[in-house]
Amino acid sequence: MAFRSIFMIFILLGVVWIAGCGRQAVISDPEMVETLHGKEISIISFWHSYSDEETRVLEEELIPAFERQHPNIRVNSINLAINNELRNTLITLASSNRGPDVVRIELAWVPEFTHKGLLEPINGYSGYGDIIHLFHREAMRVGFDQKQLYSLPLDIYVKSAIFNRELLERAGYSEPPRTLHDVIEVARQNRYTIGLGGWEPWDTLPYIYSLGGALMDDHFTKSTGFLNSEETVQAVKVLHSLYRENLLHFSRMNDRSDNWIGVKTGNVLMTDEGPWYYSKLEGAELDRTLKQTIPVPFPRGNGSASIMGGNHLVIMKGSRNPVQAWTFMKWMTGKEAQLTMAKTGLIPTNLEARSAWTVNRDSYLYPYVEATDDAFLRPPVKNWGNIEQVYTGFMSKIFLGELTVQEGLDRAAAEIDLLLGDTD
Repeated sequence: MAFRSIFMIFILLGVVWIAGCGRQAVISDPEMVETLHGKEISIISFWHSYSDEETRVLEEELIPAFERQHPNIRVNSINLAINNELRNTLITLASSNRGPDVVRIELAWVPEFTHKGLLEPINGYSGYGDIIHLFHREAMRVGFDQKQLYSLPLDIYVKSAIFNRELLERAGYSEPPRTLHDVIEVARQNRYTIGLGGWEPWDTLPYIYSLGGALMDDHFTKSTGFLNSEETVQAVKVLHSLYRENLLHFSRMNDRSDNWIGVKTGNVLMTDEGPWYYSKLEGAELDRTLKQTIPVPFPRGNGSASIMGGNHLVIMKGSRNPVQAWTFMKWMTGKEAQLTMAKTGLIPTNLEARSAWTVNRDSYLYPYVEATDDAFLRPPVKNWGNIEQVYTGFMSKIFLGELTVQEGLDRAAAEIDLLLGDTD
């Protein structure tokens, strides 16, 4: 199955290379076109997983603008679903020095790809020193390894808390409570439900952090003493108690219902989601949804409780046009390109673009933008995929009653420490 996927991708690339030339040409190298005017045009492949609207902006506005400024470079936009099949395909291609030129990948993939030697370091390219200070500080942490930089942050996103307006008003609130403890009190007093997706870190960590817990230390080197600390144990006990009271609903684990629909229709007091659940709505449907719901930054505890995700641009090992790929990366993470893509709801990582970007306080995007300056980062470690599985597995055992909270978190922290210490 994997071989078939790789074969189909190569066929697709071949078709796009030829179709994308846009003029009469003689092809002597798949990555280089010699036009009839005697000038060579480099063709770089750009793999991404943008949404339909984001892809439209990319292909109709950004790429044409880039090619006007860089007439000797052509960009082939290739939209692929982001999943394990894509991850495995990229690993296979780059391992044999056949990787695409530029890829937009999840920030969680960057440390693993870096450790496997699948990415080209970029701090030796022209203009690196001029732009390195322009990006969101936390997002930049992802790409560094052994003082080398392997990625540029392209966009970031966080999860905000989304409340049902009517349920809040029934409980006597004109706006959402400011702490998660208060939200839980409202849920208990009124028998309202709080909706999560599953037991994964992306779903549960905002709640644990908001209640005073932690996953690991600030340098991402140790979990024991943090995931199984008194504060985290107490936080998980609170969530576990809500679950036993049928006030905490894990939609993917129970009936696979949709918490987003639940909070819109009044069955769920609060859920949490990224901005895409608003950005895909238009016109009357968006207006109706905003009248039904209130998005706010995730309720804080002692520190940040908004979890950060996002995408980075990388040059894959095996790129035949790394200099041109770097030129495209710089351009895509520049102020103007970031402002153009921000029209789709993607939050810029370039600080100049952020400063120039105006978001109305009444916009659904406002709480997401507000939260990015104080969000915590998913650990940028090479074994994150395995750590995520360990964490999720022990959370399931805790909530299903197979282990006590303390036992589950002790064992999870010990196994995560082994993965953090793995240098192979």
